[in-house]
Amino acid sequence: MSAGDSRSPAAYERALEEYLFERSEEARAVRVGEKEHSEQAAIVERYAALFTRERLAALREAEEAAPQEERERLYRLRKTCEGGLVSAALVEQADALENALLAARVSFRDEHLPLRSAQARLAVLETYGEREELGELVGEASAAFNDERLELLRAGESLEAEVSGEPDPVARNEEEKGISLRDLERVLDEANTAVEEAWTRLRHRWLDRLLGPEREDEPSSSHVAYLRRLSPLASIYTRERSVEVCLETLGRLGFDLGKSSTIRLDVDDRPQKSPRACVIASRPPQVVHLITRAQGGLHDYGAFLHEAGHALHYAGCDPSLPYTFRKLSRDHALTEVYSYIVEAISREPGWHAQHFGLSDEEAATNAEATVFLEALLFRRYAAKLGFELELWSHLDRADVSDERYAGRLRAAIGVRYRPDNVLADMDAGFYSADYLRAWIRSAQLRASLVQEIGEDWWRSPETGERLRALFAEGTRPSSEDLARRLRFEPLDTGPLVSELTA
Repeated sequence: MSAGDSRSPAAYERALEEYLFERSEEARAVRVGEKEHSEQAAIVERYAALFTRERLAALREAEEAAPQEERERLYRLRKTCEGGLVSAALVEQADALENALLAARVSFRDEHLPLRSAQARLAVLETYGEREELGELVGEASAAFNDERLELLRAGESLEAEVSGEPDPVARNEEEKGISLRDLERVLDEANTAVEEAWTRLRHRWLDRLLGPEREDEPSSSHVAYLRRLSPLASIYTRERSVEVCLETLGRLGFDLGKSSTIRLDVDDRPQKSPRACVIASRPPQVVHLITRAQGGLHDYGAFLHEAGHALHYAGCDPSLPYTFRKLSRDHALTEVYSYIVEAISREPGWHAQHFGLSDEEAATNAEATVFLEALLFRRYAAKLGFELELWSHLDRADVSDERYAGRLRAAIGVRYRPDNVLADMDAGFYSADYLRAWIRSAQLRASLVQEIGEDWWRSPETGERLRALFAEGTRPSSEDLARRLRFEPLDTGPLVSELTA
């Protein structure tokens, strides 16, 4: 069936599946370094009939006329059509930016590095001064594309306002997520106040240990990738063992990724491969890609487990579900819950002792390092959400360099970010709110597992069975639905505060 024949919502859904499969596979090939040029525009052109004003009007009409039980599915199809209209209008512009970033090079000492390779190098440079030097070069190279980023951002927002009929981006995202972003910001501020004392102790202890005597009281963001790698511990958490240990960890829960026919592992190292691990669910549950680029250090293990949570969710969804509830969601908070709960295993002292031959004291110390990183990232994203609420409320005043962005992050985590990093650090659709809800929810889920299964939840097949039952529901529930099922209020940050102050 061609895209042009997809008249009914069911036929539209089938054609949409093929379109998103092609786009996902193209994005994967570019991200992993198999292709040096993005060709998304050609795919969008082939499926142009899926994204027209007439198609959107027909989906809206079908949604309004549908019985209540069908409306959520049709709502998601309509919102995907809206997004497709915006994407189709901007795809050539987005491709041009992506290809320019792929072509960008950074000259460092005697090397001429692709920008992505230079970003990856920051995690493994041992010398404080060299990281400062390369970080400045990476920042300057990235900032060179800020005018294009801002133009794309404003054009996308203008189109989204038009096709959705909601001119306020904050209100629009609140309606899609089914939450109040301002209420979320409020409880996050309260949680950060509650963890402030513990965070201050962790920050000083681990910055001293990880960055050494050369460090400034407020180091620059050039060192964040090195911090996240926990590089001084890299001799324990070696690059070579990361896949083996993570597969064994998942095996104890009853998940055998090594023999999975649907989860496709890409752990190869390529110059143009993005250093950021990810999952691309091209056609869940049949085709799910788990992509990592190990560099050595504990971050390799946490990143693999995090992405494994996503992969198991998408590959574990019931294949009889409509495509909409296997792939499409109102936001990303639910799947992030599952990635966080699997990654949380790397914060268990027993896991460190079991796999790396550490004493109980050493295991507890290294597990504390992961809590430091978790607190750093949580506080960073809470600051990002606060800034993004301010930015999107006054997008007309958005600039390629923003001191408010740098100031919020500096106050939250004591790290100096370049003001002109703001656009490179932006995630679409208030993704920061999805991450933050997932932090709250995964802590609630962990508390429930500890209460019902015990402290060894992280290596119990019973945990795997409970997660498998949740994964089977696909993307249909919301994160807030899961909270109520766990008997928590959605904005109850108590379990999260307990984890970050333990």
